[in-house]
Amino acid sequence: MDFNNVTAHAVGNVYFDGKVVSHKITMEDGSAKTMGVIQPGSYHFDTVAAERMDITAGECKVTLDGSEESSVYKAGEYFNVDANSGFTIEVAEGNGQYVCSYL
Repeated sequence: MDFNNVTAHAVGNVYFDGKVVSHKITMEDGSAKTMGVIQPGSYHFDTVAAERMDITAGECKVTLDGSEESSVYKAGEYFNVDANSGFTIEVAEGNGQYVCSYL
């Protein structure tokens, strides 16, 4: 997944004592995405806007808020998260990488 004509923001977003780190990119049309790395562990995120999470490397297990079931996503797959909701993402080994698009 490549992006052309973007502005990359050098200062990252650091979560969970550095185990999840992302950087914001602003697209030519003004929309924003974040690109990040997730180290092994389990992490919960709340959403304000709806999101599409594209997994670009590794594998993760995701449980959406309000669901009892988890789904596994690998590189090349994605999941959507509703606005004003949240999700738990787990990486068992290696690093997971993602691109988050705000819908």
